[in-house]
Amino acid sequence: MFAAYTYSIAGLLLIIFTVFVQNIVAAIAHRRQSQYIPGKVSDELSHDSFVFRSHRTFHNSLENVHQFTLPAILCMFLGAPTTLLAVLIWIYALCRIMHMGLYYAIATEKNPSPRSYFYMIGVLCTVGVFGLAIFQLFM
Repeated sequence: MFAAYTYSIAGLLLIIFTVFVQNIVAAIAHRRQSQYIPGKVSDELSHDSFVFRSHRTFHNSLENVHQFTLPAILCMFLGAPTTLLAVLIWIYALCRIMHMGLYYAIATEKNPSPRSYFYMIGVLCTVGVFGLAIFQLFM
């Protein structure tokens, strides 16, 4: 059953691996601080701090990953079109990687920042996956 969804599953693995990498990067950045308190990021930090940006990148992904991956998995169980699902998953995965790279590289409090565009494309992919699941369920 799932062999048809090989590309979708590979994309989901990339998304989950990206979040794992973000966790490692944030943990290393946090522990390199001179005033390290386990589990706490200083309230005084802002976008000019890589510790803050790596922490926010990881937590932003944690806030979003289940909203995308769970409906994507449901799409597989519902028999969604394989190519369309794979395209949505890979666009989302690449957008999250671009979002991560830009968040790590650019210290800005400006909104929208360049990373916001990739975030919004990811949101559109999430809406697309929800729509695909609902369509498959009721059509």
